[in-house]
Amino acid sequence: MESRFTWMNGRMVPTDQATIPFLTAGFHYGIAVFEGIRAYKTDTGLAVFRLREHLLRFEHSCKILGFLDLPYSLDELTEAVSATVRENGYGDCYIRPLVWLADGGWNLTLDTGKPHVAIAVWQESVYLGQRSPNEGLRACVSSYPRHHPGAMMTKAKISGNYVNSYLAKTDAHRQGVDEAILLDADGYVTECTGANLYLVRGNTLVTPPVDAILEGITRATVADLAADLGLSVQEARLTRDHLYVADEAFVCGTAAEIVGIREIDRRPIGTGQTGPITMALREAYQSAVRGRHARSGGWLHYV
Repeated sequence: MESRFTWMNGRMVPTDQATIPFLTAGFHYGIAVFEGIRAYKTDTGLAVFRLREHLLRFEHSCKILGFLDLPYSLDELTEAVSATVRENGYGDCYIRPLVWLADGGWNLTLDTGKPHVAIAVWQESVYLGQRSPNEGLRACVSSYPRHHPGAMMTKAKISGNYVNSYLAKTDAHRQGVDEAILLDADGYVTECTGANLYLVRGNTLVTPPVDAILEGITRATVADLAADLGLSVQEARLTRDHLYVADEAFVCGTAAEIVGIREIDRRPIGTGQTGPITMALREAYQSAVRGRHARSGGWLHYV
């Protein structure tokens, strides 16, 4: 990935100088929180998609993890994101705010350390099959269950949580497929390794409830866009049986955007390619992020 400048605790520095000491507790123990955000070129300038919602989740994730105070307000972080995007000078780009435990914390308590904050920007990279959206992904149901909410904070983007995703995604790739679908401890469908999941049944979109998933901002966006298209949206507990007989299935997330699933556990989903409802939602999403949708005005932050 290419990145020119990173905002580090209030200072803009060349990305190759945006380093942390090896002896940093947050690095050793995964005590950090991050966000994934994207900016897009529009007809009237570069704009970040749903920035306020992302930064609010960032703040909530920090509170869930247990940081008592953040050194920057939402307004200050908003300006820092805008400045970092401008300084890097890219068109479409990915934005990564991160807060980590520094200056202490070696006794496994947050309160003996201090949070540091950084924001990086890099050029957009392909994730989960955008090069061939009509083709769709091949997926498998993972043998690794999703974190139980009694053991980990599943509503927060805590860095250490993603060991679970790494295990599942690596195993999926070694099986020769693109993505893994994680079940909860009771065998119900939750989400994929880095994106939420929707099934299509007729004119209804069905998605797992929020019990043990990260409540995705793209997931919420899809629900709004579906309503605009006259589709109904339902939250329901799903088993792997439901996956196999869906008319369509797709993943959604900031990095993934909206990508169809053509196969799960070597079973074709629907017609075995990205379905028409998934494509309609994908088209509406692209219109929204590019400033060409009726909802764009409320979702875009121009930098």
